[in-house]
Formats: sequence, C-alpha cells, structure tokens
Amino acid sequence: MSTRVLIGFADAFAAIESAWSLADAGHEVFAFARRGTSPALAASRRVRVVPVTAPEDDAAACVADVVNVARRLGTGVLLPLDDLAVWVADRTGLRVAGPTSKEAAFALDKRLQVEAAAEAGFAVPAHSETGPWIVKAALAAVEKDNKLIRPGGRVANTEADIARAAEALAGPVLVQQHLTGTGEGVFGFATPGGVRAWSAHRRVRMTDPRGSASSACRSIPVDEDVRHRAEKLLADIGWRGMFMLELLRDGAGTPWFMEINGRPWGSMALAVRRGFAYPDWAVEQALDPGFVPEPPDPEPPHILCRHLGRELIHLAAVLRGPIADYPGPWPGRAATLAALRPSRADRWYNLRPGERRVFWRDTRSTLAAQAARMTRTNPANRTNGTNGTKRSAS
Repeated sequence: MSTRVLIGFADAFAAIESAWSLADAGHEVFAFARRGTSPALAASRRVRVVPVTAPEDDAAACVADVVNVARRLGTGVLLPLDDLAVWVADRTGLRVAGPTSKEAAFALDKRLQVEAAAEAGFAVPAHSETGPWIVKAALAAVEKDNKLIRPGGRVANTEADIARAAEALAGPVLVQQHLTGTGEGVFGFATPGGVRAWSAHRRVRMTDPRGSASSACRSIPVDEDVRHRAEKLLADIGWRGMFMLELLRDGAGTPWFMEINGRPWGSMALAVRRGFAYPDWAVEQALDPGFVPEPPDPEPPHILCRHLGRELIHLAAVLRGPIADYPGPWPGRAATLAALRPSRADRWYNLRPGERRVFWRDTRSTLAAQAARMTRTNPANRTNGTNGTKRSAS
C-alpha cells in the first residue's frame, strides 16, 4: 500500500538506502534535515528534503517542526532513522514506524539492553577488576537544557580515567571491559508470531584501522545460537518491528552483546540489496499491526558491500601509518591496496542507476566530514584497534 512517509534525520548513515527502499515499494518519501544543512539525500530524485530545527539547538522546537511538517505534507507514517530521531519521534504523537513509549526507552537506554541481553544468555562485557575499560554513555540521547546530545564513549586505563570520562559524558555511564574482536550484526523483524526475515553481516574493514565504523561489510549466515538468544531477548521485552543486534566476536569465538538498535542501521544497503526491505516492512507494520513480512525465498547469495568515502579514508589511514604510541599491528600497504582494488562483484552503498549524484555527493561529504574531524580531534585520544576488528567503544 502506497502512502506518504516522513523519515529523518536525512543525514543518518542509513537514510539514503532506507529512502530508496520505501520509494521502491511505491511510497512517496519526505526526509527532514537540520535547518541550514544539505545532506546527500537532497540530491535524490525520489525524495524531498524539508528543514526542521536541529534538536541540538532546541529539542522542543524540533519536535514541533516535525509534527508541523508531517501535518502539512499529509504524511501517514514517521520512520526515525537514528537515535536522536527515535527520541524526537516518540514525542510527536504521530504514527511511528519504530519504537515508542517503553520500546523507545529500551532502544535508547543501554543499561536496560545489557540487563535483558544477560537474562537471555548473551555474554555481556562487565566492569572487570583491571583495565583497560570503555566508559560509554548509558543513554543514546540525552536532553539537557532543551538541547539534545548524543554522547559517545572513552577508553580508560585507570580508575581516575574512569572518573574523568564519567564526568565529561552527559548523563549516566556504563563501564565495561575493553574488548577486541570482529563486529557482527544480526537483523530481523519481530511480529506477534515470532521473528521473521533473519539476516546478518560481518565487518570486513573499518574506516579507521584503530577502531571505528565499518567501510565494508559482508553478509553471512545467522548463527543459530545467537538466533535463539535473540528470540528470547525480543520475546522477553515484547519487541515489534525491525531490530539490529550489534555483537563483537572475540578471538575465542564468543559473541559479546554490544547493543540493540530499533531503527535502520548502517549496513542497510547490504540488507536491501539482498531483498530484505526492512524500512518498507516497518512502515507496513505501522499501518497494519498484523503485518508479517515475506522474506526472499530462497535466501539470496551473500554479497560484499562497500562505502567509497569510508574506503578512501581507510586507505589514507593505512598509507599515513599508525600514531607513535600505537601498540598493535598495522595493515600492510600492499595488502590494503590489493584488498581495496574494485571488483565487478562489489556492491556500493548509496549507488544505483539514475541516482549517481547522490553517490558522489555522499562521497564528498564523507571526506569533508573526516577532514573537519581530524582538525579538531587529538589522535592520541582515539580508540585503538586492529584491521578487521572492532572495539566495544564503536
């Protein structure tokens, strides 16, 4: 069924692929963006971008703007694309294709998540006796003085470091053992009759070899043990709709629970290209609570999906070399150049026929954002990692 759908924020990493998934299903798509910004999605021929007040400037005004935009455009469903949008959407009173009320609180509070994950049998990083530790904000979105903040995390080597990190971060914090491993994601769609449309990915490369978001991901079969534990977790909390469980698999093969996302995730390109239309299914469920998605049958072949801007940043980091006190092994230049060589089998984030302007604009904005980040970030404070691995901080 076609309807007008409002999504946001338009600069979320999953925005472009989610918008196209909805447009492919016949929906008319509008995306809200922070006033004064021009996200890559604005170059799409299939999406109209509308401005709203940035929640970092005035959270209440942002909520009011989203409500006014939805009513003015006559949109029937609101799909939040990132954590700040989940916070905003929960306060609009609109029909939301995503978590609201108790589910929204769960989606934004990592304390609730790790407790539920432990009860479901997942391994969860704890506050170990010795460091290093990762100190991260317990809340994915924090309101302070009517301004919305998305706090991050910091590595701590001493108890004094923990205290300083906790003081610097907004709101409550979690202190967990600092783990190293390979990032994995497990996805699905929860219905009253159970979870449907399972899929999964594994990180191939990170944007920054020391630890960051991925620049390339590969789809993988869903681990059966993880599936059973995830089903218990979701049933215990009464979750409905799409979800993403973020895991870290260590060298011994143990999948450690990191967090759960109740909105579109970064590797949505991988899912959509394999026929798992999670954003469209979320809208259909918002319109009809009894909706049950039909996953592709048979399951499509596994693929690799790459983000050009992030791959270029990865290459630059490898060629530049590690910082002076970096303790781990560094990717070899020859091996990296060989791994990054384009292949006919590659799939690319945010690229499809007729929308190449979006792809190149996204690449430029990614590189520009990285350049700006490097001018204001002290490399000594970055999270350390190794090629193909992910730290619990990211």
